[in-house]
Amino acid sequence: MKKQYAFYIDTSRCSGCKTCQVACKDKNNLDIGVLWRRVYEVSRGNWTKQGEVWKNNIQAYHVSLSCNHCQKPVCVEVCPTGALQKKKNGVVTINPGKCIGCQYCEWACPYGAPQYDKAKGIMTKCDFCEDYLEDGKNPSCVDSCPMRVIDFGDLKILKKKYGGEDQLYPLPEAHHTKPAILIKPHRDAIESGDALAQIINKEEV
Repeated sequence: MKKQYAFYIDTSRCSGCKTCQVACKDKNNLDIGVLWRRVYEVSRGNWTKQGEVWKNNIQAYHVSLSCNHCQKPVCVEVCPTGALQKKKNGVVTINPGKCIGCQYCEWACPYGAPQYDKAKGIMTKCDFCEDYLEDGKNPSCVDSCPMRVIDFGDLKILKKKYGGEDQLYPLPEAHHTKPAILIKPHRDAIESGDALAQIINKEEV
């Protein structure tokens, strides 16, 4: 099996501080509105009044997500110019010299990972901090997390070390693209496709 870099996310410990998101924007000098890593606030349930007492059945947690560098990347399949490629280490990248900014990859990706940069007129996305990896350093999001929620490495090794799942809300079912991600579920984790679940910070992601 070929090498496949992947992210591991421990949602049981994520506080939603968004430090990983800020570190990613800072490292990659991303413009306003362009987010290569996004922190989702997920919720399900509500408050009900029983007599004089208010009770709740609320489930809530945070999920930090970037490009999942899928094993079956649909963004690569739909790109008309070949700008998107999956490298030998499993990382999916965009060649800015070939990108025409058509946004097909953004429409096709079920995770919304490719981001259109209006100033440059091209698509952009997480590249796993490839320059850092070449220097033997960790991706910026990994080192910036104060709770050590994010880890990375070869998918096979991460599976042995942590286990975890590759789908829970707000991710779609994994069989579509086989995302290279492992997630330790929060105790209130909600299954993919749950019609009652919602992202409560949509304006931020």
